[in-house]
Amino acid sequence: MSDKLIENIENIGLFAQIKEDWIAHGKDWTKPGFRAVAIHRFGNWRMNIEPKILRAPFSILYRMLFRKVRNTYGIELPYTVVLGRRVIIEHQSAIVIHGNAFIGDDCIIRQGVTIGNRYLDRPLEAPKLGKKVNIGAGAKLFGSITIGDNVNIGANAVVLTNIPDGKTAVGIPAKIINIL
Repeated sequence: MSDKLIENIENIGLFAQIKEDWIAHGKDWTKPGFRAVAIHRFGNWRMNIEPKILRAPFSILYRMLFRKVRNTYGIELPYTVVLGRRVIIEHQSAIVIHGNAFIGDDCIIRQGVTIGNRYLDRPLEAPKLGKKVNIGAGAKLFGSITIGDNVNIGANAVVLTNIPDGKTAVGIPAKIINIL
């Protein structure tokens, strides 16, 4: 899943990615979610600059912009996250995404969402989200779990296990429910 996503993202340029994200965010460049995603894209783009000495000013700029978004809007989205195309961060505040997370195309992330590791002795484990995952406000996704395509995660759900494609998970801990 992750190799195809990375290849898909690398096939289009920085400005094409940002334009696509801008359209996905309703063509509003003032939205905090769009700004966070655009800075994430810039952070990835700068890592391809060689030699490192030429990358340095872009890295300084990226760090300043990353901290501005994190401290002003409360959205922590490091450049190491594998972020699919047209990902929407719907609202600002208290959004934390682990640096090793994979987020598929067309996902929606709302305020208060945490995507992170579950155990302190396994700091590199992070969730992998499929395509078109809709995460409700305040939801928490922890550990080395896989969330399938077209999954809905309810508000304030705590997801600790894998969720198959097309399902809805709600509750603490999250359980799959059937929707008519």
